[in-house]
Amino acid sequence: MSCCGPLMFSPIWLAVLLLPLVDLGRWGLSSGVSGTTSEPRKAPGAPWESLQRQKRNWVWNQFFVLEEYTGTDPLYVGKLHSDVDKGDGNVKYVLTGEGASSIFTIDENTGDIHATKRLDREEQGYYTLRAQAVDRETNIPVEDESEFIVKVQDINDNEPKFPDGPYTAGVPEMSPLGTTVVQVAATDADDPTYGHSARVVYSIIHGQPYFSVEPKTGIVRTALPNMDRETRDEYVLVIQAKDMMGQLGGLSGTTSVTVTLTDVNDNPPQLYQYSVLESVPVASVVARLKAADPDIGSNAEMDYRIVDGDGPGLFNITTDEETQEGVIILQRPLDYETKSTFSLRIEATNRNIDPQFLTFGPFSDMTVIKVNVEDVNEPPVFTNPVIKMTVSEAARVGTTIGTVSAHDPDSASSAIRYSIDRNTDLERYFNVDAMSGVISTAKPLDREVNSVHNITIFAMESQDPSQVGRGIAVITVMDINDNAPVFAIEYETRMCENASPGQVIQTISAVDKDEPPSGHRFYFSLALPAGSNHNFTLRDNKDNTASVLTKRGGFRRREQALYQLPVLIVDSGSPALSSTNTLSVRVCDCDGDGVPQACGAVAYTLPAGLSTGALLAILGCIFTLLVLVLLIVTMRRRRKEPLILDDERDVRENIVRYDDEGGGEEDTEAFDMVTLRNLNIMRDPKVRTSGMFSLPKNAPSLNCRLKLLVRELRQERQCSVLLSILNGTFLES
Repeated sequence: MSCCGPLMFSPIWLAVLLLPLVDLGRWGLSSGVSGTTSEPRKAPGAPWESLQRQKRNWVWNQFFVLEEYTGTDPLYVGKLHSDVDKGDGNVKYVLTGEGASSIFTIDENTGDIHATKRLDREEQGYYTLRAQAVDRETNIPVEDESEFIVKVQDINDNEPKFPDGPYTAGVPEMSPLGTTVVQVAATDADDPTYGHSARVVYSIIHGQPYFSVEPKTGIVRTALPNMDRETRDEYVLVIQAKDMMGQLGGLSGTTSVTVTLTDVNDNPPQLYQYSVLESVPVASVVARLKAADPDIGSNAEMDYRIVDGDGPGLFNITTDEETQEGVIILQRPLDYETKSTFSLRIEATNRNIDPQFLTFGPFSDMTVIKVNVEDVNEPPVFTNPVIKMTVSEAARVGTTIGTVSAHDPDSASSAIRYSIDRNTDLERYFNVDAMSGVISTAKPLDREVNSVHNITIFAMESQDPSQVGRGIAVITVMDINDNAPVFAIEYETRMCENASPGQVIQTISAVDKDEPPSGHRFYFSLALPAGSNHNFTLRDNKDNTASVLTKRGGFRRREQALYQLPVLIVDSGSPALSSTNTLSVRVCDCDGDGVPQACGAVAYTLPAGLSTGALLAILGCIFTLLVLVLLIVTMRRRRKEPLILDDERDVRENIVRYDDEGGGEEDTEAFDMVTLRNLNIMRDPKVRTSGMFSLPKNAPSLNCRLKLLVRELRQERQCSVLLSILNGTFLES
């Protein structure tokens, strides 16, 4: 067995030559090196113990291919050769596995392997291939298949990168030299096990001389001591990472680090003098002062106190937590005629003192505040800025509710006039007496509409109307029982036709707009005359609810689909109020589980078996009979047969006896009403009225029956009814 090939990249192939030989069967595989092993062949007829076969081997070393090869020709990888191959062209080499044919090709005659594409180690570091020698004619393997690896050799083609950059960090001001700020880390995609392509060193290219970075670890430290935040509070550093151990030709990447100096309490406060000229009411702010402190945050928090001054207990000072200002507040009224100037000594002290900076000086300062009282014309002041009043909602118009009072602080004899700010009383429910300040009702009140009224009262000086004081009257409307209870909701009650006696079909509750102090209590009952009905009853549950129960069973929608049940609800007020609320109960057709399926009245349907054709036949029959009746009446009028009256029977008796309503024009057309009024004329057969037709003996009966027939026709009764009436009438006539 032998193999051969050109030697490329001497250091790489030198390493290949030093690798051990591995027994892989009957193949020989190498790149620039060959080896042969053999064993005796079996002689024909020799005993088995003495027979030995020749063992052919792949002598192989790992193949290396340099990544990012930029040449124009295919890159030679190595050569495969089998000792079965005698050079006569009968052996063909076949290559399979990762990248076979697409990346790696093999000369089937010589066994030379080439790479046809540019390889990237960062995408795939090695390829596993399998080689085999087969007979060219029969494609029968002449060697066992063998596996080998082609490793992609790394070059320095990736620069370092900072995956977590850019960085932000903070370090306290006045930190000592070498204080750790932050650690940066860069990664290199090159092979860390080969050469120095992935070995990174760090350096700082912007941010000196304030900070430094350790070349191997990437730890950023302070390079100057006692950096002052009040001088500069932010620094932007640029850190570089370079591979190849920082040597010339290495690739590099950069990132930024923003370093903020955090504050420490290293500056004492400083106060300045203030002079305040103002006259203010009690609890008002007299002055605001602030101690100068370059520190920020908790290091600039202040506590103020009055150390000494005129009028003990007259002033107080507190700290505004948002602005860290000292707020001086007046505790008692000032009197210009008694004392017009006050002097206060105020101390400001840092709240959070850092012991390591005590040498910087005392962290407190003092100043003197002068308060000069000036006599000014002030607006009227209410005795009580907020006065609370109550009034019943049943109060009549003009009822007195309460009184407000204000005075002029400049002159006790100054007259005051009162008025209501109508923007706070748009409905004008209240009035105030301009001179006395008495507040009274101007309209009826309703607690359910508005239970509390907040109105603003103006107090003006009579001499100077521009001086206006303001007070607030809070008027609470007290409740009375003036609202009757009603159903809590609009109930939709449904009941099954097969409901059993005593079954609860609805639970009702009530609400009341009133607000009794001890809570609502409602009483339920059925309003008369519903209380004696035989269908439903009502049970008061004594917990402000009531249950509606059935008294009987066997409800039918066809008989009655809706029941109106009046429910009387009485509250517990004094006096008690009540209301009657109607509960509608619908009878429903329910399924086996008692779930309503259809509710309400049953729609009218034609009798079973009555088709559309039959209905048309009935209507035709009715029309034919109507024409026949009209024809008979017309023929009677033309014939004018003599009217035969029974002397013993009165026509009026027949009319009254049949209890028929007057037909209007129909009756007057049938016979002359004058004849009925004058019975003597009618009894005389010789006397006849012009235009009057003769009636048979039973004419009144015929007339009533004809009218009944017309009424039945108007109501569209069935044909059988009409036939029965007509048959009886015509047979008699």
